[in-house]
Amino acid sequence: MSADVSTVPVAPPMSRGRRWRAAWRRPETRWAYLFLLPWILGFLVFTAGPMIASLVLSFTDYDVINAATYVGGENYQRMVEDPQVRTALFNTLLYTVIHVPLSIAIALALAVLLNQIGGRFAGFFRTVFYLPAMTPTVAVGVLFLLLLNGQNGLVNAALGVFGIDGPAWTTDPAWVRWGIIIMSLWTIGGTIVILFAALKNVPADLYEAARIDGAGAWRQFREVTVPMISGSLFFVIIVNTIASLQMFTEVYTMFYGNAQSQLQASDSALFYVIYLFRQGFQFLEMGYASALAWGLFVIVLVVTLVQVKLGDRFVYYEGDDR
Repeated sequence: MSADVSTVPVAPPMSRGRRWRAAWRRPETRWAYLFLLPWILGFLVFTAGPMIASLVLSFTDYDVINAATYVGGENYQRMVEDPQVRTALFNTLLYTVIHVPLSIAIALALAVLLNQIGGRFAGFFRTVFYLPAMTPTVAVGVLFLLLLNGQNGLVNAALGVFGIDGPAWTTDPAWVRWGIIIMSLWTIGGTIVILFAALKNVPADLYEAARIDGAGAWRQFREVTVPMISGSLFFVIIVNTIASLQMFTEVYTMFYGNAQSQLQASDSALFYVIYLFRQGFQFLEMGYASALAWGLFVIVLVVTLVQVKLGDRFVYYEGDDR
């Protein structure tokens, strides 16, 4: 005789507190938190703590020497009205809009070329392409300050071979931004390696099926390669966008490395983080610098959220039904 299912007692669901206590009794849970403890402490001390402190300072007038004075939202109002902020933000956004697509396009082209080469030569050139990314950023700034010198720089010397009179990359306001963009291409090695790894994971069967259907090289690239590596493309777009919005060291080394260069620096080289840094550590306006930092945080957050939203529509993941 079968038992009446309705009479079988059902255990009530455990509350969140009881689930937590039950999980904590397990040795692996305690060990997991023990190993996580260094990261948690580092995050609280070096990331969360400074962020909270800068948020508090953004509502004060603080010059490091004297005690902080509460000023409400004056720093944020000043940030909105400051013409130098608009100039720095324009330069930063313009650089980002040009640099990110250009660097990813070049990196993708080189990654495809590496993928076509194959064998040990691909490993050699992959190392060659990545080595520049290992150069210290200060050294990159000094190097390109010499290479882009309008008088005797190597770039203008190379252009002179073809009869082209090179511009003053570091002093002409119309060319300063382009000189910075050229310099930034020095460090695309990391993007090349990521995209090359993504290309290696594209199944060869898909290309074979596309060739059977009569697809040419361009259509294979557009219909097979790009969708299959769209996840990696999405990743490098976000990472490069954030890095571009935070561009600082190379440009500061080139144009603001000493007192004389700061006086001669064009507004075209004034990036947002450089302006933030100078307000905080040169003019000691820590309250205003903190407000600028939170302004940048909001900008990066909004841009990243927009990219993530668009990524849901254009990025293909394996197993996706779309």
